[in-house]
Amino acid sequence: MKNNMKKILLLTGVLCLASVGGVSAYLTDYDKVSNQFTVGKVDVELTEDNWKPDDHKKIEPGKVISKDPRIKNTGINDAYAYLEVSIPTANVIAAADNGSRLEKRVQELFSFQSKASWTKLNSQKVGNNQVYVFAYNKILKPQETTESLFDTVKFLNIIEGQLDGQQLEIPVRAYAIQASYTGGDAENVVEQARSAYQKYVDQNKNQPGQVTE
Repeated sequence: MKNNMKKILLLTGVLCLASVGGVSAYLTDYDKVSNQFTVGKVDVELTEDNWKPDDHKKIEPGKVISKDPRIKNTGINDAYAYLEVSIPTANVIAAADNGSRLEKRVQELFSFQSKASWTKLNSQKVGNNQVYVFAYNKILKPQETTESLFDTVKFLNIIEGQLDGQQLEIPVRAYAIQASYTGGDAENVVEQARSAYQKYVDQNKNQPGQVTE
């Protein structure tokens, strides 16, 4: 009887433990992480502070004209910056510095001297324009502005009577591409900018921002 009682008590104890385990409330908790990402933006502004169009409605051969294109990074990402300048050409006769008459040939109607802070990437003939592309030698950070590519352009000293009344234009375009993940493995900024420029060209073919080709 005692042995049976022990068995009953043991079984009862097991049942009690099982019962307690079945109704126990576990302490629990949870947490979550929701990361927010702001998509970057590359945005630039092209300015020519010293360009005064009203002063250049009539230009004379050999005239030096104030024109100083530069780029401001108005976006939120570091960027490589580029300026494209299209110089009109014509088949004309020009005069040398001493006034002597030169042979008639197709030549650029304006000349300029680019600054050391810019590197020429390309030059090609597109229609009646000679198109130059320059890269800025530094990565342009948000709200920074480049140095001007040049400060003046000079009209070719052509012999009078060849282009009378014609309207001439020097189109300038600014381009930019994010600096991260586009410059390749080059060690210097200029070569990085060169690599990134090709990515810009490929990405913007047949788009409003495509380069002049």
